Amino acid sequence: MNTGEITELGRQLRVDSVRAAAAAGSGHPTSSMSAADLMAVLLARHLRYDFDHPDHPGNDRFVLSKGHASPLLYSAYKAAGAIDDDELLTFRTLGSRLEGHPTPRRLPWVETATGSLGQGLPVGVGIALAGKRLDHADYRVWVMCGDSEMAEGSVWEAAEQAGYEHLDNLVLIVDVNRLGQRGPTRHAHDLDAYARRFRAFDWHTVEIDGHDVDAVDRAYGEALSTRGQPTAVIARTIKGKGVAAVENREGQHGKPLPDADEAVAELGGPREGLRVRVAGPPATPAPYTGGTGRIEPPRYRRGERVATRDAFGEALTALGSARGDVVALDGEVGDSTRAEYFAKEHPERYFECYIAEQQMVAVAVGMAARGWVPYASTFAAFLTRAHDFARMAAVSGSGINLVGSHAGVSIGQDGPSQMGLEDLAMMRALHGTTVLYPCDANQTARLVAEMADLDGIRYLRTSRGASEVIYGPDEEFPVGGSKVLRSGAGDRLTVVAAGVTVHEALTAADVLDREGIPVRVIDLYSVKPVDRETLRRAAEDTGCLLTVEDHRPQGGLGDAVLDAFRDGRPVPRLVRLAVDTMPGSATPAEQLRAAGIDAETIAAAGRMLVEQAVVV
Repeated sequence: MNTGEITELGRQLRVDSVRAAAAAGSGHPTSSMSAADLMAVLLARHLRYDFDHPDHPGNDRFVLSKGHASPLLYSAYKAAGAIDDDELLTFRTLGSRLEGHPTPRRLPWVETATGSLGQGLPVGVGIALAGKRLDHADYRVWVMCGDSEMAEGSVWEAAEQAGYEHLDNLVLIVDVNRLGQRGPTRHAHDLDAYARRFRAFDWHTVEIDGHDVDAVDRAYGEALSTRGQPTAVIARTIKGKGVAAVENREGQHGKPLPDADEAVAELGGPREGLRVRVAGPPATPAPYTGGTGRIEPPRYRRGERVATRDAFGEALTALGSARGDVVALDGEVGDSTRAEYFAKEHPERYFECYIAEQQMVAVAVGMAARGWVPYASTFAAFLTRAHDFARMAAVSGSGINLVGSHAGVSIGQDGPSQMGLEDLAMMRALHGTTVLYPCDANQTARLVAEMADLDGIRYLRTSRGASEVIYGPDEEFPVGGSKVLRSGAGDRLTVVAAGVTVHEALTAADVLDREGIPVRVIDLYSVKPVDRETLRRAAEDTGCLLTVEDHRPQGGLGDAVLDAFRDGRPVPRLVRLAVDTMPGSATPAEQLRAAGIDAETIAAAGRMLVEQAVVV
């Protein structure tokens, strides 16, 4: 396309953005109109993409970080022939693929769900890292951001990693249209304010008029010729460009134009048949992942004392030897999480994200989008910082493995700032997640391998201190299952535990048994999905359930047990022991006792529960 045709394409993208929002009666056409010329040049001159084969390994990757500008994205799909006009006008309607914010669950050309601002560039960095260090391909990663989201700290975590990693296959397009949702952005049209910040993170920057298509074309070309640095194309644009009623005006964000027909006429009307032929990708072989194919997890002897975090590191390393598609990411705590074991054996597939948990999870999402199987680990407490990235990964349907170590008060003297006490609730609440909490080394090793082939987000909780190995190395632990460690026909109480509290529960059961109170003990290692049948049977057989967890009372093991009775079945007599105090510094044993989740407290609570049942 020549300059005049690209200019017309930009106008057509504006027209279709206006029409789509008008048909829906909602949306963000003005945010789409500001970036239309930037998109038109990209489509016509620089993007290499086969819309018929979105999984082509040579395709460039495009991420619309300002996901509210979805009318522009869908208009671009129409211009490229991927969708037709009838589908465009289904925007935001029930059952349509064209949601208010784009998701890969519905559209194969979308790399990641966006809409929570500040996430597109972090995920784009993950895709670019995969291209450089895993795929060894020359595809380019294009990310389009809005200026409002430049206030998000996650953007600057991503900017620093991209500069540090010299990701010259990454191009960020910043649509600086001056206006946010409620008024001007922090830096308005001061392009140099953005450029200075990116240059500080070792980026190459180009400042342009985002409506001068020749300038945009030159900027993209300069970005592609830059070596050793990512490039930020910082473009001054006008929100609502081309329609006088909304152009550069406050109060027009997130709503259809006042008169769509008049706006379309002002933009020159629909250009029937205007299509762009997007260049195809170069021939690129699929990445070689290799591996032996034989998973040989570590094996531990019963009676040994091994920390589950140690078993995680050893099992992940073994999994990496068997499967060349497994990658590991860590937040500069690999010596604590034991991800460093993987780093020593498979350094080419290990990624240090430093103390940037949002970026770590975003990189995992980006790599998963390229077909890799990432395991991202840090302290369970610090994953709370990345919760929104995990939430959006669930929206994407992303397949990532998250591992939180140093969970619960049982970590001991470090105190509450280091204790993951909310992580089970956080992960259980996300759509489609699997949440696992092993109690010994062999169980951990098996679950690490199981996680690799599951769908959605998988979370594994590991412990700092050593615990006794109670299972044999050949024991199976299906996801959604549990293990009944003690049971008998005369059981009067069921104690349900997971992780460190399993060992406390077994000790308590021994105490109660000597007192003539037989106790059933369930190791509920699969916190989500939960083993409903085993829990229901225990409730019927014993009448009393006691849950004990190294976690806050809200949203953890106790609530998972209650899920087994959500379908109207009678809820059994239930007592829940959990951490409802604010811990200080103490030894692990002292912490468990102070929190009321040690063997002695479990025995006392069980005794009382059985006595009350007799009285009733």
